[in-house]
Amino acid sequence: MKSLLVSICALFGFSTAMAADAAAPQGGGFGPIIFLVVIVAFMYFMVWRPQQKKAKAQRELVASVATGDEVMTGGGIIGKVAKVYEGYLGVEVHEGGSIIIQRNAVGSVLPKGTIASIK
Repeated sequence: MKSLLVSICALFGFSTAMAADAAAPQGGGFGPIIFLVVIVAFMYFMVWRPQQKKAKAQRELVASVATGDEVMTGGGIIGKVAKVYEGYLGVEVHEGGSIIIQRNAVGSVLPKGTIASIK
């Protein structure tokens, strides 16, 4: 194997010393593994874990919506929850007018009196 490497290096004009250096084994093999573990740990703590916490908080918010809460949808519609269905909410957007939205469309629950202060 070493003689084949020396022949190839001689063919392309490299010295035989370079061929000997190229054939020498390199350092330990733990460097790339440690680097990969560090990258995975970084991605877990900086990307995946905060995203999971945010998703959990949103699920808890959506589950806690009750009749009488003032909510704002992801699209910016503000209203008061009039009826609560299994996967939907009846939201009164003005007097006598209501819409039905999915629970997941709720972006945030507003403090009581927000709608009155906006009008």
